[in-house]
Amino acid sequence: MPKYETVRHVRHSAERMFELVADVEKYPEFLPMCEALTVRSRKERDSVTFLVADMTVGYKAIREAFTSQVILKPAENVIDVRYVDGPFKRMENRWRFDPTGEGGCDIHFFIDYEFKSRILGALMGAMFDRAFRMFSEAFEKRADTVYGSSAAV
Repeated sequence: MPKYETVRHVRHSAERMFELVADVEKYPEFLPMCEALTVRSRKERDSVTFLVADMTVGYKAIREAFTSQVILKPAENVIDVRYVDGPFKRMENRWRFDPTGEGGCDIHFFIDYEFKSRILGALMGAMFDRAFRMFSEAFEKRADTVYGSSAAV
């Protein structure tokens, strides 16, 4: 049962990093192995946004698509992702953005997943592990591009 967790300090505010990660439609522009992302639905309730999104990931000749529910909680600077359909037996993902005293934030990224098929797990598992390790860095680089490389205000 693969799991990956990291904490990464960035020089951008928690609010800006939350906005950047919440902008899921932009993922194919910068996220490793993300080939497509389509939001099927978007609902707001009590200042929480619920998205259902289809994401296609690929590496070389392998392509897989899956559907997840993305729950955006801006008041808490938290994004929860729950698996809906696709090649996984289960998948749970959480982003948390904690402000730091110097105007930046700590990004907490956690993912726990298991493929339905052992064969697919063997084929895609190493690729997913590598991708998750690159995700935090990809978001940090994207933030520098969008917001500039100096500290956020």
